[in-house]
Amino acid sequence: MPLIRRVPKRGFTNIFAKQIVSVNVEHLNRFDEGTEITPELLKERGVIKKTGDGVKILGGGELQKKLTVKANAFSKSAVEKIEAAGGKAEVI
Repeated sequence: MPLIRRVPKRGFTNIFAKQIVSVNVEHLNRFDEGTEITPELLKERGVIKKTGDGVKILGGGELQKKLTVKANAFSKSAVEKIEAAGGKAEVI
């Protein structure tokens, strides 16, 4: 019997898994001061390739500009950094 048939199969693919796209805070510095950032704007400017099932903003890096960020989810550190720069984090 061939080896491929003797070795047991493992794992599975979850058909209900959500494809969440993550973006670090440092990537938001390319936008102008006071800009309202949405997932569509991130895709348009080339920060992300596709929006998937949602966009999550992570706290990697530093933010130097005052921005209004609208996304599906935020990490705690990302919210702290956005608000420390004088911006707002809104969940859509």
